[in-house]
Amino acid sequence: MRHTTEVKLANLADLIRAQDGTINPDEVRRVTVKDALVDTGASRLSLPTPIIEQLGLSPIGNVNSLTANGIVTRTVYSEVEFTILGRTESIRVTDLPANSPVLVGHIILEKLDLSLHIKKGLIYNPDHGDEWMDEAW
Repeated sequence: MRHTTEVKLANLADLIRAQDGTINPDEVRRVTVKDALVDTGASRLSLPTPIIEQLGLSPIGNVNSLTANGIVTRTVYSEVEFTILGRTESIRVTDLPANSPVLVGHIILEKLDLSLHIKKGLIYNPDHGDEWMDEAW
C-alpha cells in the first residue's frame, strides 16, 4: 500500500539569515510537497533535483546509496527544515532524479516520532500517546 504525506520544506541557511536580519523572512526559500512518499526502505529525506534547486541548497559531498537498482552515488546537500504533521526538524538531504517523488525515509519518522499505520497512513507514535518523544541525546 502506498502512503504519502505533506511535507513543508525551507532552506535552513535562509531561515538563519532571516532570524539574524540579513534577509527578510519573505525571502526564505520554501516548498510544500503535498504527496511525499513515505518509504520505510529509504533512510533519510531525498528530494528531486528541481526541488533542491528551488530551495537553493548547496552540494556538500557525496554518499553511496543502496537502491533497488544497485549502488548509486547521490549528492548530499545543505540542510532543510522540514515539517510533517506539525512537527519540525532539520536534516541534510540527498538528490533524486527530476521525475522522482520526494522520499520520506525511516530516519525522518524516527526524528519526528511518527509511525506508519497500514490503514491510517502516517500517525503519531501510538506508544507515546500523541506526545513527541525526542530521540536520546
